[in-house]
Amino acid sequence: MDYLLIISFFLIALIYASVGFGGGTSYLALMAVMGVSFEVMRPAALLCNVVVVTGGTIIFYREGLLNLRRIWPFMVFSLPMAFLGGYYPIREAAFFRILGITLVVAAFFLWFYDRFRHEANSAVDHSMASGALLGGGIGFLSGLVGIGGGIFLSPLLHFLRWDQARNISALASVFILVNSISGLAGQFTRSATLDWGLILPLLAAVLLGGQLGSRWGARKFQAAQIRRVTALLIFIAGMNILINHWS
Repeated sequence: MDYLLIISFFLIALIYASVGFGGGTSYLALMAVMGVSFEVMRPAALLCNVVVVTGGTIIFYREGLLNLRRIWPFMVFSLPMAFLGGYYPIREAAFFRILGITLVVAAFFLWFYDRFRHEANSAVDHSMASGALLGGGIGFLSGLVGIGGGIFLSPLLHFLRWDQARNISALASVFILVNSISGLAGQFTRSATLDWGLILPLLAAVLLGGQLGSRWGARKFQAAQIRRVTALLIFIAGMNILINHWS
């Protein structure tokens, strides 16, 4: 096992959990660079998401930041679509092309995350519309690629002024948890490859990183510069994947 990979997963979980994310995009980017097969990458990233955001969801719930009345539309629409995305028989070439595009777009959202946060100064009640369009679309992409989708949902909800920043981070955590479990169910229903020798040490690393990040995030932990460095690395990885697989 590459210790650099374990340390990297720990740091990714720490940074992403601080804003309610699971880190799936960065896990995938790192595994793609390390040459992990795409059959192993998808379930591995989703399992790491589940470990990170489960702890985060519990912490946000204890902090009183989860409003189930407002978040249920996102769950209703995203859950079946994430399952369909995980079940869909995607080919390797198509997977890496979609992954590359996803990473480039995710880098944009992560880079400008704080700017989106500044826009969110009031709560607007349009949960059903947001749930149908954002929940369903991001849910399908989540299951297809192997991400939780929070990195897309959270900035968009800030831009739409859906709620206050900490409440959106709490929603993102639950959203990622639901999508990751549903996407895994879709993948396992068709077929999924698990390399436990690779996955178990990574799960331990993200468990520790996620717990630390979630606790700091619930107390307004800020790491804007670190997130921008992460966004840059994701962008480079995404462009490298597109260059190598777009032919």
